[in-house]
Amino acid sequence: MVKFLNDENGDTQWVLVLPPWSENFHWQSEIEQTKIAWSHFFDLESLRRHVPVIELTDWIKLVGVPSLIDDLYYLQNYADGWINGEWSVRRHIRPCNEKNSYYTRRESNMTAGWFWGYDIMAKKFNCLSVQNDIGNFLSFLREEVEGQSVMIDRAETLNHGMYSEWSKEFWTARRSVRFSKSLIATADKFRKDYLDSDDERDLTVMDDDWTKQERELGSAKGGPYLAAHLRRNDFTWHDTKEVPSLEYAAKQLDELMVKLGLKKIFIATDGTASEYKTLKGLLSKYELYRFRPSKKELSKLLDGGVAVVDQWIAAHARHFIGTSTSTFSTRIFEERSLLGMSPDSTFNRVCGEKEEIRHCRVNQPGRWFPKYN
Repeated sequence: MVKFLNDENGDTQWVLVLPPWSENFHWQSEIEQTKIAWSHFFDLESLRRHVPVIELTDWIKLVGVPSLIDDLYYLQNYADGWINGEWSVRRHIRPCNEKNSYYTRRESNMTAGWFWGYDIMAKKFNCLSVQNDIGNFLSFLREEVEGQSVMIDRAETLNHGMYSEWSKEFWTARRSVRFSKSLIATADKFRKDYLDSDDERDLTVMDDDWTKQERELGSAKGGPYLAAHLRRNDFTWHDTKEVPSLEYAAKQLDELMVKLGLKKIFIATDGTASEYKTLKGLLSKYELYRFRPSKKELSKLLDGGVAVVDQWIAAHARHFIGTSTSTFSTRIFEERSLLGMSPDSTFNRVCGEKEEIRHCRVNQPGRWFPKYN
């Protein structure tokens, strides 16, 4: 949205403020992980080639403490649903659908809430019922919002519309999202030390400036290893039909290794140490690797950093196979496509025992490819 606002109004330049990362369900270590800057995970200079961005802490330095947001909008669906069963574009300031536990009105008429642990309040707060895509919502920001600082909460309520993952606009933004150089260096060292992999031999050298980078699919070779993302944890009891047991996953990986003629497998998984040990025993004729930092290294990388390292290593493999409906696997599909890996070596998933083999072969991941200017 910031990109479109700036393109349409050259006189006023919007800046995207990046709120910090905090603990989530997928981060399982005991390390306290709050107020983590975007720069820990991502290359901000790369993002700035797309839109102006600053960290939340930099915004706080600019406006002072307590930091005041002019307008805060909490997006929600319409309480009465669609009109006559049909979806139509509309938006209205409405009472909050339910008691909003995130925000409270103070006697000063300011709205307080949990703003990532910082001393921040909002001057104006409204619940905004929306049936909008991003394109239509832009007119609201341009014409009806007067504040200098605006926060949109629950922005996922908006439809992507014409700016979905099939669009050039999506891919322009996606190309700008590159991992931090320090995390890439950690992943590259692991590739070199354990997987005989480096960018020159793998044909995955990337330009530092993504605006100058355009890779043809199939131009990259990838390192001499198979990468598998095996989602476990909650997937084993929620998505049992398409999530295999360790034994069935190992059988599929073995078949792939024979077909590919490789000796090394990199495993990215949220499974336990016991599950990994079992998998290693089932695939004992191959060299299995998993990125497991020491406690000291983990305290620097953090759980999210380990996930980035896993993604980067998996993205550079000769062949990748992921887990059905996993967002983590989806991000690896995208990274591999941007590197120039072939679609056949990228868009794959393991099958579950309860699936018919024909169903699994037909229901492999959908393919969407980078679009360039």
